[in-house]
Amino acid sequence: MLELANPKRFMEFSYDVLPWVAIGAAVALCLGLYLALFVVPPDYQQGDTVRIMFVHVPAAWAAMMVYAAMVVASVISLIHRHPLADVAARTAAPLGALFTALALITGSLWGKPMWGTYWVWDARLTSFFILLLLYLAYIALWNAIEDETRAARACAILAIVGAVNLPIVEFSVDWWNTLHQGESIFRAGGPLIAPVFLWPLAIMSVGYTLLFVTLWLLRIRTEIMQRRIRTLTLSGDGHG
Repeated sequence: MLELANPKRFMEFSYDVLPWVAIGAAVALCLGLYLALFVVPPDYQQGDTVRIMFVHVPAAWAAMMVYAAMVVASVISLIHRHPLADVAARTAAPLGALFTALALITGSLWGKPMWGTYWVWDARLTSFFILLLLYLAYIALWNAIEDETRAARACAILAIVGAVNLPIVEFSVDWWNTLHQGESIFRAGGPLIAPVFLWPLAIMSVGYTLLFVTLWLLRIRTEIMQRRIRTLTLSGDGHG
């Protein structure tokens, strides 16, 4: 995988892979939404509001997955100084922020009929809101430092330090009293969710993952091309 840190190799690899990932994302999302809206029955307690789960849960999963990807890219950047590691982390941040915001919004809409309120400052909600702030802080820090090398290093350190929030988000329902239910899918005794709900949820999660990969590859490719254009422009100005 480290060989893909070479911009030329990455452009060749992403050119071949991108169409298939995009098609996979479209198929998974369309199938998942169809099942969630037209096949899955209303829940015996939550009624049709359970359908929000198929947007909310995959968004929350994607938000944490993207931040984990940023941390890996940041570690590679600090240790190996690979040219695309900073670009990978930087381009992932806005996508992660969007997934986090979507998870918070849909969670609030789901919470109102279930809990009687859009928001409470419990451990899960608060730690997830902190995740959004970490994304926004990362983006703001990149834009605040003009020197790209200094900006990359500072943002890499911020991302790595912020990673401590990921286990807090994941295990907050076990460590503190929250309105959120405990783990209902990845548990020793097997999932608590019925298969009729579990399969569409899994398909939507795959769709969100592939959607992120598609957008991420596009953003990295765009950044590489913009840098090439800047280099050619500066080279042309120098010769002129």
